[in-house]
Amino acid sequence: MTAKPAPNTPNSPPQAVSWRTSALQTVWLALLLIVLDQITKYWANTSLTFGEPVAILPHLNFTLVYNYGAAFSFLADMGGWQRWLFSGLAMGVSVALLVWLAKLPKAWNFETFGINLILSGAIGNVIDRILFGKVTDFVDFYVGSWHFATFNVADMAINIGAAMLIISEFWLKPRRAKKDTTQ
Repeated sequence: MTAKPAPNTPNSPPQAVSWRTSALQTVWLALLLIVLDQITKYWANTSLTFGEPVAILPHLNFTLVYNYGAAFSFLADMGGWQRWLFSGLAMGVSVALLVWLAKLPKAWNFETFGINLILSGAIGNVIDRILFGKVTDFVDFYVGSWHFATFNVADMAINIGAAMLIISEFWLKPRRAKKDTTQ
């Protein structure tokens, strides 16, 4: 008869965090944002007219456009091969992010949140690329006659998540390490 392992108690050493107890418990945020992204893109495609701005706030329009390339329409006019390149890259990044999540502690933190945001954005845009061969964008921020690149919920998630990871790596982790060494 084999003995059952003792449950974690405050004085017992922590057991290894498994894939199931780390990544899968935080990925619900990415799944929620993927659904939100796809709903807003569906709304944009069914409610907006291509290229016609709809004023929402000063300096903000909803304008339906399609991106056949990467960020800022990079490689958009290259004949279609870029669809599969960017889809493959996004899927590779998504797998890498899931592996990263699996290695992190179970607790929510700035890093976990940022990874989930990037994961949701990568998957949200790859869904568009694979199903439609283009990404639907509709958020148009402008000042005077200058317009920033039109974007979507997935793009916002990627950018916010990337900023969070940069802050975590270059500001929060060094502060935590410094605090740990002074105690």
